[in-house]
Amino acid sequence: MSPNPVTDLGGYLKEQREQAELSLRQLAERSGISNPYLSQIERGLKKPSAEILQALAKGLRISAEQLYVRAGILDATVDGEIVPDTRRVINADPLLTAKQRKVLIDLYDSYIED
Repeated sequence: MSPNPVTDLGGYLKEQREQAELSLRQLAERSGISNPYLSQIERGLKKPSAEILQALAKGLRISAEQLYVRAGILDATVDGEIVPDTRRVINADPLLTAKQRKVLIDLYDSYIED
């Protein structure tokens, strides 16, 4: 089954923070958010608002759009066309059972993995 978008976002934020060679405390200060709250976001325990994501993007000096896509707020685009998050769409379909969702996502993943 696909990973939780909030957890994915947290891992992505941590990766970006480490690439920028910033400590958790430094990014929290740059972004104007608390150190414990940032830690909870990185661990996937909290889902930040769009405003918090924008502050984090500014602190990391990356596009806020990247974080919005990771958080599931925006869909990714390719050549100006919206690319739906297929896993999210499958998981949101109320007509599918949990088993059917898992099978569809596993099948989808088998086609897109390198």
